[in-house]
Amino acid sequence: MIRNIFSYFRIIILFSIFAFTLNARAEENSTEELAKKLANPVSSLISVPVQNTYTCCTGANNSSRFTTNIQPVIPFSLNADWNLIVRTIVPIIHQSSPAPDIGAKFGLGDTVQSFFLSPVKESDGIIWGAGPAFLWPTATNAMLGNQKWGAGPTVVVLKQMHGWTMGVLANHIWSFAGESDRQNVSATLIQPFISYTFPNTVGLSLNSEMTYDWTNEQWTIPVDLGISKVFTFGKQHVSLGVTGQYYARKPDNGPDWGARFTATFLLPK
Repeated sequence: MIRNIFSYFRIIILFSIFAFTLNARAEENSTEELAKKLANPVSSLISVPVQNTYTCCTGANNSSRFTTNIQPVIPFSLNADWNLIVRTIVPIIHQSSPAPDIGAKFGLGDTVQSFFLSPVKESDGIIWGAGPAFLWPTATNAMLGNQKWGAGPTVVVLKQMHGWTMGVLANHIWSFAGESDRQNVSATLIQPFISYTFPNTVGLSLNSEMTYDWTNEQWTIPVDLGISKVFTFGKQHVSLGVTGQYYARKPDNGPDWGARFTATFLLPK
């Protein structure tokens, strides 16, 4: 009798361990899939990155800038074949004094909003999205924005395989309205990126958010090297990452280097 009871409890314990292991593996697979989707700018994943970037050193005062970009990415299913991904970048900026006679400024910068129409199914492993991008003059101070309305095309193309994600995101924005005493905007963003995500959701990334200002004929080319990992707090998945920036090319008044900390809140649909 006692032997049967011990056997019964042993079966229960073994079954519990087996069930716990399956659940842990399922959770790992789920988190790993989230990390993979996070590396894809047009995936069917709601995410809210909060990107904090410190850059230094510009102007006569070797001034610095601290920018918090709030960047919600929200996908919408249009039908069985197409998704619409809305990506919004709202910057909150603190600019220290760039020169002795110019004070520090704090407030909103200009908002950039992109709309990517993307097919649900991959084509030969290629994922892409394209649509319009808009520049909204939301800056609360002239030193923090262009004071111009703008629009133009945007596109992203990428491929994911065996933990790797590689591709390029680009847009070009022209201004079409705004303050007449401010320079017109004609700017191209080219963002090549490559990353590798390990099974434990640690990710290594290398990219550049290079821009060309056609009005002033100037390149700005930062090189970004970063590391990130997906963590789970209760039921909330959050990707935390740090990035170092080196400016390989910049305007005369551009920064020399930068550092970035990003917290991305993941909201699976």
